[in-house]
Amino acid sequence: MSAVELDGHHLTLEAIEAVAGGAPVRIAPAARERVRTARDFVERRFASGEAIYGVTTGFGRLAGISVDPADARTLQLNLVRSHAAGTGEPLAVPLVRAAGALRANSLSAGHSGVKAETLDLIVAMLERGVTPVVPCQGSVGASGDLAPLAHMTLTLIGEGEAFYRGQRLPSADALDRAGLEPIELGAKEGLALINGTQVMTGIAALGLLRAERLAAAADVIGAISLEAYLASERVFDRRLNDLRPHPGQERVAANLRALLAGSEVVQSHAECDRVQDPYSFRCIPVVHGAVRDSFAHVRRVTEIEANSVTDNPLVFPEDGEFISGGNFHGEPIALAIDFLKLAVAELASISERRLYLLLNAEDRGLPLFLARRLGLESGLMIVQYTAAALVNENKGLAWPSSVDSIPTSAGQEDHVSMGMTSANNLPRVLENVEGALACELLAALAATELRRPLRSGRGTQAACATASEAIAPWTGDRVPAPDIAAARELVASQRLVRAAEAAIERRLSG
Repeated sequence: MSAVELDGHHLTLEAIEAVAGGAPVRIAPAARERVRTARDFVERRFASGEAIYGVTTGFGRLAGISVDPADARTLQLNLVRSHAAGTGEPLAVPLVRAAGALRANSLSAGHSGVKAETLDLIVAMLERGVTPVVPCQGSVGASGDLAPLAHMTLTLIGEGEAFYRGQRLPSADALDRAGLEPIELGAKEGLALINGTQVMTGIAALGLLRAERLAAAADVIGAISLEAYLASERVFDRRLNDLRPHPGQERVAANLRALLAGSEVVQSHAECDRVQDPYSFRCIPVVHGAVRDSFAHVRRVTEIEANSVTDNPLVFPEDGEFISGGNFHGEPIALAIDFLKLAVAELASISERRLYLLLNAEDRGLPLFLARRLGLESGLMIVQYTAAALVNENKGLAWPSSVDSIPTSAGQEDHVSMGMTSANNLPRVLENVEGALACELLAALAATELRRPLRSGRGTQAACATASEAIAPWTGDRVPAPDIAAARELVASQRLVRAAEAAIERRLSG
C-alpha cells in the first residue's frame, strides 16, 4: 500500500480514508524543513526567557500565572496528563488513524513548533499500526478536541493505552513491540499536540465519504422502487429540472434517466391516466439533489479544515512572532457535521416513505405488503416497521449539538462548539440510513419480481441481477433479518452501485 504524502496543505478526504484503512504516511521534504525551522524558533524564544502563553505560563484561566522555565517540560507533561479525561467506549481504530493523519498534516505546516522527532513518531505509529486508545466522550469542541487528543498524545510519551495487532496494551508495551520508543515533550509540544480539531474532522471526513456513497445507492434503490411502483419517469425530464438548476437536482435527474433507460416496465404504463405520484417518488431529484448539494458544502468545509493549523499559540518564524488566537474553536467543522447529519438523514426519511408505498400499492397492481398469500403470510409488513424505527432514531441523533454551549475553564472558554457530540452521533446516523435503504431495497426487489417478465431499465436491471445473487426471491414468509443484512452489505460494499454504473457507463456518486 503506497504512502500518503503530507505537506500541511494538500491532504484529500480520500487520502484520509486510505490512512484510516491502513496506508502509511510520509512527510514531504519541504514540510520537514518548515517543522525544523519552527522548532528552532521556539527554542530560541524559550531561551530568551520572555513570557509565552503555554510555554512559560499556565493554560486557559491560568494564563496569567508565570512558570519557571526550568519546569517547562513538567508543564507540558502535566498538561497532557491532566487533559486526558475522556470517558466512554474507545473510538474505532480507523477513526483514530484518520485523526492521526490529520494531526501529522497540521503539524507539517510548520506553525506549531514541535520537534521533528515528535512528528516522526506519529508517522511511525501510523506505519506500524500502533493506535492510541481514545475514549469517545469528553470533548466540548474548544479548545479543539482537548481530551481525545490528550489521550492520543499519551501514547507518544509511553503512557495510556494503545491497540497493536488486535490487542489492547499499555502504550509503552505497544510501542516496544512495534520497535518504537516514546518521546520526551519539549517546550510547547504538549500544547501543540492536544489543541486542534483533528478528531472530529477525521470522523467528518470518513462520514462524508460514506454519506456520498449512500446517496448513490439511494438513487439506484429509488429508481428500482419507482419502476416497480409504476411511477412516472417524466419527473426526470431534463427540461423540467433545468428550470431549477441546483447542481444536485440536475445530477440526480440525469442519474435516474440513465438508470431507467430502456425499461419495459416504465413503458408498460406510458398511457395510463394517472397524473401525479406521491412526493417520495415525484420529488426524488429535488430531495436527493438537495442532500447532495449539502454534501458538497460539507466537503468544502472538511477539506479546508483538514489542511488547517488549529492549535494555539501559532508560530511564525519568518516574522519572529508567536500569535495567540482562536483557530482551535471547532465551530466550522461542528456546523458542517450537524449539516451532514441532517442531510443524510433525509435519505432514510424519503426511503422509508417509498417502502411504505410499495407495501400499500394495491391500486398499482401489487398485493398488500407484497405477500403472495395475504392473511396466511405477512409479507414485508414488518420490514417497514424496522425502517420506521431507524428513521425515528435519526430524528434524535440528527439534532444539532452545535446549538448548545456550556462554558468551561472558569469562564475563559465561554463559548464552545460541542462538535465532538455531533461527530459521535454521525456514524450511528449513517448506519441507520444504510439500514433504511436496505429495507427499501428488499421491497423494491420483491415488487420488481411481480412485474416480470417485463425487463427493467439498463441500470436497474443490472442492480437487481447483482442483488439477486445475495437475496433470494420473496416467494413466501421467511425471517427477513438475514435479507436485511445482505441488502446492507450490497449497499455498504458499493456492489449494487457498481453494477448499475457498469451497465449505464456513468458514475453515480459525486
